[in-house]
Amino acid sequence: MSVVRITLPDGTSKEFPKGVKGIEIAKSISEGLARNALSIEVNGEIWDLERPIEADSSIKIFTWNDKGGKYAFWHSSAHLLAEALESLYPGVKFGIGPPIENGFYYDVDLGDRDFGDDDLLAVEKKMIELARQGNTFTRKDVSKKDAIAFFKTKGDEYKLELIDGLEDGAITFYQQGNFTDLCRGPHVPSTSVIKAVKLLSVAGAYWRGDEKNKMLTRIYGITFPKQKELEEYMTLLEEAKKRDHRKLGRELELFAFSEKVGLGLPLWLPKGTILRERLEQFMRKAQVRAGYDPVVTPHIGSKQLYVTSGHYEKYGKDSFQPIHTPDESEEFLLKPMNCPHHCEIYKTKPRSYKDLPIRYAEFGTVYRYEQSGELHGLTRVRGFTQDDAHIFCRPDQVKEEFIKVIDLVFHVFTSLGFDNYTAQVSLRDPENKQKYIGEDHLWDRAEREIQEAADERKLKTVAVKGEAAFYGPKLDFMVKDALGRNWQLGTIQVDYQLPQRFELEYVGSDNQKHRPVMIHRAPFGSLERFVAILIEHCAGNFPLWLAPEQIAVLPISERFNDYAHEVTNLLKNKDIRGFADDRDEKIGRKIRDAEMKKVPFMLIVGEKEVADRKVAVRKHGAGDQGTMELNEFAEYFSKESAPPF
Repeated sequence: MSVVRITLPDGTSKEFPKGVKGIEIAKSISEGLARNALSIEVNGEIWDLERPIEADSSIKIFTWNDKGGKYAFWHSSAHLLAEALESLYPGVKFGIGPPIENGFYYDVDLGDRDFGDDDLLAVEKKMIELARQGNTFTRKDVSKKDAIAFFKTKGDEYKLELIDGLEDGAITFYQQGNFTDLCRGPHVPSTSVIKAVKLLSVAGAYWRGDEKNKMLTRIYGITFPKQKELEEYMTLLEEAKKRDHRKLGRELELFAFSEKVGLGLPLWLPKGTILRERLEQFMRKAQVRAGYDPVVTPHIGSKQLYVTSGHYEKYGKDSFQPIHTPDESEEFLLKPMNCPHHCEIYKTKPRSYKDLPIRYAEFGTVYRYEQSGELHGLTRVRGFTQDDAHIFCRPDQVKEEFIKVIDLVFHVFTSLGFDNYTAQVSLRDPENKQKYIGEDHLWDRAEREIQEAADERKLKTVAVKGEAAFYGPKLDFMVKDALGRNWQLGTIQVDYQLPQRFELEYVGSDNQKHRPVMIHRAPFGSLERFVAILIEHCAGNFPLWLAPEQIAVLPISERFNDYAHEVTNLLKNKDIRGFADDRDEKIGRKIRDAEMKKVPFMLIVGEKEVADRKVAVRKHGAGDQGTMELNEFAEYFSKESAPPF
């Protein structure tokens, strides 16, 4: 009997008969693990538990508590959704149905049928009914010819288009109950593990993301192995709706959008501009201390600049189209990146090894075309400002400079209340090297330097293939917000390619010319996206130093308006931002409105306060803080509002 050696996550290994299944390995470890197992990772690839293992392998068994378990669970739930739709709406055609970070979706063509909330409820009910049947997910290898014949008979042109791009011998079907789908897997053993279902929303999505193609119906859903977990998730979702930055941005008068200005182009209102400028001040001071020099570059650049950098080759067809001038020989592009401009600044004079590192920082606004359906508040826009910087250094300085940037990112996150974060080492896809530029040995070196720097700072990392920039690997920071959601914020990239493309040089200690290395970094990432995430993280209750309006002076009646304005002006002179609410409203209404606006402090003034030259202090969310003289309040406020710079 031939055997295979299976290496477990703890490094131990066992021998099993060749063709052993994941579920059998799980049973050999414990019955409890076998009961809860949902999928298995075999040599880095997630498989079904019933798939035979024919060679020596390293494995991990995933349950609901693991990302790999949820992946298979939600992928299977997408198939269950498709089965329910086909049962209820014969003739429905299917695009793709992948798992996503929370749940899954399926893009479907329902013909001329309207699909609304009542339909969602009906499909939910059907999904639960089908799940209770306990149908197994069965994998089957299918020839390209048979796959085409199956979907031709079914009349599903979307699946036929997907098959067209697949190689014969690499096509698999999955079947559960009466439903069969084109799919690579993986899936959970049976539909019976899916106990709770919620279809969340319906949206439009162009087939394959191309605006020239038909608009399909995208149905989003989520499932759980327990009803209680669904209920907890729905509570979290309701809280997320309350914190939605688009809603709070409107209510707090931070930003707006106008169709006349253009989709995806935010307008910063006065209060939002104060918030944005305070963040910029915070970063500028941190950068000055870290040895950065400020620079400013134009919002457009010659097309040739981006041809040289490689951006035009990689993104040109998906970007804003070139700007033409009366001179037919001239073509410009809206700036998609700041780095080519900074390369040209570096080239303005000869550089010596003694000059390096050189650190250029810019709050540079860039422009990238996004499909209208992909735009989402401040998190996905067409014009955004990066807290961008580029470090030009010697190869022997890369690790030290990279560590300094990691420390700067730590400072930003902790100062703004993001205490829970990890990092992702984003590597190139070794199977698709044509997506990238540059020599293998330089890529290997850059990837190694990033990992060493992260290890030195004891940063918890996970390596992900295929997520690198086209010119180099990067370290992407993932922060967890107050609701437990993960966001990508901040990035650091090591780049050996652009210095070559722009022929950047410095004279070394050997009196010879050498290439510098570029480090790209943006702790915020983009100000727009950062503000959106910050709003949702703190529910609009910004740190006092950052709040656009720090005080609201509330006169009890019109008789005290003059004193209210006097207080406001005196405190403005002490750099305390705020306003006097002199509306003809009752004090209770003024307090409620100030609470709704999330103003940190309310200073109430009436007859006694005017006579004593004092203010009655209320703190947002905490109530009465007593009566204080103005200087006393200013001192108290100063201690409370000390900025992290």
